[in-house]
Amino acid sequence: MAKPTKYAPHLCTLFMIIAIIGIILGFVFSNALIPIIFLLPTAVYEAYRTEGKSTKASSIILLLVLLAEIVLVFFNIEFNIAEFLGAERQYIGGFWVPLGDLRIVGPTIVVVLSVILFTRTRGVYTRWLAAVIFVTCFAIVYLIDPVVFQTLLQEGIRQVFRRF
Repeated sequence: MAKPTKYAPHLCTLFMIIAIIGIILGFVFSNALIPIIFLLPTAVYEAYRTEGKSTKASSIILLLVLLAEIVLVFFNIEFNIAEFLGAERQYIGGFWVPLGDLRIVGPTIVVVLSVILFTRTRGVYTRWLAAVIFVTCFAIVYLIDPVVFQTLLQEGIRQVFRRF
């Protein structure tokens, strides 16, 4: 059954504004933890709004990854998952995701999950929330490591153009 939409436009606008404020404060204070925390209400509402099996699973995993990301960034835990797995990239949700520091892999996975949510849902509000999550995660990756951000952006562009 579809979730009520009476307050959805107002809530989506509010969560978008909160995410934008988080991004701005993150850049002002050069701290990736700020936009992650400010993104949590959006992720929680996204998990509430989704209904299909794959979209519900994606939104819940997305929320769990964000919670794990808070721990990784807050405690400055650096763990190179590429060395652990013995692979430079992993195929996730139809995209090759470069592996490396878990603090970067987390938001990258969230980006992939937000793309899955955006493409597999019919709801305008869940798409709106997925777009907010998508954009905010780019800011998070940039705040953690601008060099890796540039590499991921180039890889993402290559993968998009490879599909066409």
